Amino acid sequence: MPEHSHETDTIDIHTHYVPHGWPDLRADAGPQAPWLRVESETDAMIMLGSRKFRRIGAECWDASARLKDMDADGIGMQVVSPTPAFFHYGRSGAEAARIARIFNDLALDIVAPAPDRLVPFCQVPLQDPDAACRELERCLANGHRGVEIGNHVGDHDLDSAGVVTFLQHCALLQVPVFVHPWDMDDSPRLRRWMAQWLTAMPAETHLSLLAMILGGVFDRVDDRLKICFAHGGGSFALWLGRMDNAWRGRPDVVGTSAHPPSHYIGRFHVDSVVFDPRALRLLVDTYGAGQVMVGSDYPYPLGERPVGRVVRESDFLSPEEKASIRRGNAERFLGLAG
Repeated sequence: MPEHSHETDTIDIHTHYVPHGWPDLRADAGPQAPWLRVESETDAMIMLGSRKFRRIGAECWDASARLKDMDADGIGMQVVSPTPAFFHYGRSGAEAARIARIFNDLALDIVAPAPDRLVPFCQVPLQDPDAACRELERCLANGHRGVEIGNHVGDHDLDSAGVVTFLQHCALLQVPVFVHPWDMDDSPRLRRWMAQWLTAMPAETHLSLLAMILGGVFDRVDDRLKICFAHGGGSFALWLGRMDNAWRGRPDVVGTSAHPPSHYIGRFHVDSVVFDPRALRLLVDTYGAGQVMVGSDYPYPLGERPVGRVVRESDFLSPEEKASIRRGNAERFLGLAG
């Protein structure tokens, strides 16, 4: 268990919630609709139809459990985002909108006990840009501060016309967007060792960033767009040189953006949940300390505990850089800074 910290000055940009139950979704989500099998006051299993998906604890829905962990880790504020399994981008826009409304309203109940510390992000039916914009505006009016989206909608990446329309709407409204990988490829090779999470998930994030750049999204969308990519941006930073080289060497195929990929690194943020000081150093060297924010993936088992440990223990960061990564960057991202 983490040692108790008397400092609570860090903002955690990447956490998730699950409500303690919700209405029957089979009419909108089909026979594999998610439901919660409650096994005790502090233990439950997310079910997808008859299949077990993930065991969770009370920290997913209980603000007091969250606050206890936050105090222990020195976290002053969490961004509380949906769990991507509930996005339902494969259903119709109307079905996904009804599901989003249920979870978004339940999220507000979860964060209500600590409005100064728990910042809700909503989900939207991204497969229907008009419905997505409507649900975003409804949620903002009700108290949500931003939106979490998946990194693709079926075979459509973030450069698809509908997603670009939604991102432009977010830019105009100055709404922060958090991109989380989901719905990874599945195969026998990826079912061993949680390989979907250990290889496919970073690759999905890398691909979504590539789509934003080579698909011309950053060239088209207002530069006021505030967007952050989970898990350190996947493997993107490691291969930025390879992508620049390809942009110059094969412009007939890769030269689809106005500039080489490295030109766009100031247009997005990444979180810090990379677990190793060497990986964090690559992020800071590549993107700059002003583009990295503490994230943890709390409360799931593959997250970082204590939250922000790698940032705090990295001796290559100056006190000013640590302060930016731990809080300052997130304050600007969330619109909290003056």
